[in-house]
Amino acid sequence: MPSQRFYTLTASCPDRVGIVARVSSFIAELGGWILETNLHADREANRYFMRIEVKADSLPFLLAEFRDRFRPLAEDFEMKWKINDSAVKKRVVLMVSKQEHCLYDLLARWQSKELDIEIPCVISNHDTFRGFVEWHGIPFHHVPVTPDNKAGAYAEVKRIFDDVRGDTMVLARYMQILSPELCAAYPGRILNIHHSFLPSFVGAKPYHQAYQRGVKLIGATCHYVTEELDQGPIIEQDVIRVDHSDSPEDMVRYGKDIEKTVLARGLRFHLEDRVLVHGNKTVVFR
Repeated sequence: MPSQRFYTLTASCPDRVGIVARVSSFIAELGGWILETNLHADREANRYFMRIEVKADSLPFLLAEFRDRFRPLAEDFEMKWKINDSAVKKRVVLMVSKQEHCLYDLLARWQSKELDIEIPCVISNHDTFRGFVEWHGIPFHHVPVTPDNKAGAYAEVKRIFDDVRGDTMVLARYMQILSPELCAAYPGRILNIHHSFLPSFVGAKPYHQAYQRGVKLIGATCHYVTEELDQGPIIEQDVIRVDHSDSPEDMVRYGKDIEKTVLARGLRFHLEDRVLVHGNKTVVFR
């Protein structure tokens, strides 16, 4: 049985009395059926966050008119807001280098419909996975990146992403630093999996850094990409315990399992509009 269609309203605004009452009354007066509500007040930031799912066929009009009618209310509360339709699949462009585990995992979840998305293409700075990707019926773009061609390479990545009408870009172990221009073009739309427990062990070979430090926990972090390396708002994290008998190679092996699950969870939260960004922090409604 197909899941019922719904609209997801997400918003944040300065906290004050009456926000929930006004929004819920607005929906009720239209005959809207609220399926799920998530609310959070950040006392330190004095900001209010909400996520509301509304049954689509309970409203007497389409999403565009809902947006038009909601806009004056949003302006009254100085809201940063959006509303999306569950029937419209998000278009996710995957980027990968030579590490295959996150790519394999996401394609398996896509093929099984666990991730109900469209993957219009995969972009890589190596040609390694062309055959595997094309076997899935997905276009593959090889865009080499060298110290001398980075500006042109990332301009090409941007062109491809725009041409395929991408909604979200996922760095599935894409081992290159994106240009500041590319990061700035898609704020809150580029996800990365960092094979370490950020903010510790930034940059290259974090598991080897962790081994040298003698840590007892290693992990993975899914975060939004910003112009500052590995410092974007964190969406999801997980850890696993290690001890003195584990080698750097053991840590890498353990870490691959964590990376796959953390990236998949973080991407799902993003696709379901469960992540609200404020500054360099996130509110994640699970």
